[in-house]
Amino acid sequence: MASTESSGNYGAEERAIILDVAAEAIAQGLEQRSPWVPDTSDYAETLRQPRASFVTLEMDADLRGCIGALEAYRPLVQDVAHNAFAAAFQDPRFPPLSSAEYPRLTIKVSVLTAPEPLAFASEAELLQQLRPGADGLILKDARHRGTFLPAVWEQLPDPIDFLAHLKRKAGLPMDYWSNDLEVLRYTTESFARPPHSQRAAP
Repeated sequence: MASTESSGNYGAEERAIILDVAAEAIAQGLEQRSPWVPDTSDYAETLRQPRASFVTLEMDADLRGCIGALEAYRPLVQDVAHNAFAAAFQDPRFPPLSSAEYPRLTIKVSVLTAPEPLAFASEAELLQQLRPGADGLILKDARHRGTFLPAVWEQLPDPIDFLAHLKRKAGLPMDYWSNDLEVLRYTTESFARPPHSQRAAP
């Protein structure tokens, strides 16, 4: 069953459908080695709205893939399907998922709100605005760009550490500062499906 950790825009049935889409995209990827594009006419209006999402795959509590979009430019079900396939087979940090691994996956979907820019004149001002456990951040500076989902606060609960590691992820020194630095904030509605909830592996 889908996790119902927090309230949000999607009810239990909608969350279950979104997780079904992610699982099906991975299953069809294993069978056909190509992405699946859901027919939006098969889904309710709330699931056809353009939304940005991330799909995170875990196996035995370890990360097995994570791919997502920061901007909403396609229907939610299609974004989830695309990101689930990419997390399983195209995350450059991992080899493509195998059929044997499929039943062991925990599938997590995070649906993002539209990012909002933060106004600040110093790092201290920026840190004061951060909401640990709630904020996802996008950091930009020239060609450098990186994001942390709100779930990263579980590993980096201190705002100073959170921001420093986000700079490093963006390819910048952890103590970097510039007046050109841009930071945007978003939140997510996240839910998950544990292993053995997917249909039989191909």
